[in-house]
Amino acid sequence: MNLKEAQQKINEIKIQQMQIDEKDLDMWNDYQRQIETIQKETIMTPWDHVELARRPDRPKAQDYIDLLFDEFIELHGDRKSLDDPAMLCGLGSFHGMPVTILAQSKGKTVEENLKQHFGMPQPEGYRKALRLAQQAEKFHRPIITFVDTPGAYPGKEAEEKGQAQAIADCLYTFSSLKTPIICFVLSEGGSGGALALSVADKIFMLEYAVYSILSPEGFASILW
Repeated sequence: MNLKEAQQKINEIKIQQMQIDEKDLDMWNDYQRQIETIQKETIMTPWDHVELARRPDRPKAQDYIDLLFDEFIELHGDRKSLDDPAMLCGLGSFHGMPVTILAQSKGKTVEENLKQHFGMPQPEGYRKALRLAQQAEKFHRPIITFVDTPGAYPGKEAEEKGQAQAIADCLYTFSSLKTPIICFVLSEGGSGGALALSVADKIFMLEYAVYSILSPEGFASILW
């Protein structure tokens, strides 16, 4: 059975488990063995991986920044037009070492996600990241990037503001920066929107994260 079927079956068994008398340990243990057997026999499909990567309760960039870095200071604006809330950038300290942090930011609520375009940056977001990356090179600070996006924002206004050029500038500049860059793919890493922050000396992916040249829906729209 696939992951969804397994989760449904496990939930049904847990409901039965809750309804038995706590004194009846044999039946409780039998239910527990059934759950463990289902977990072992579950087959993970590629789509299961995508759904796990997209789980709303999966930790976001802000969570990792709060846990990993001391004295984080968020910096705003691309110094040309606007500030993009989908790109969280700033300075922090990691074990006493000053670092520059560039992160694609998703929200935890519908309101936050609407504000942050569900983690899809606009041109000003990439220009903000580029500005801070060049600043990091100037002051010899390592750069840590967190990738968490289905892709760059595809709206008409983003194209009008130079989305493709902003991403291309990131690729060009990041490939020649003379400071260490470490990239972490947190959940979704889709298309050029993810690639703009993925030119790095080391790239790491969290368990069940997906990293591809296009979202599954994008592939489907082209193929079918």
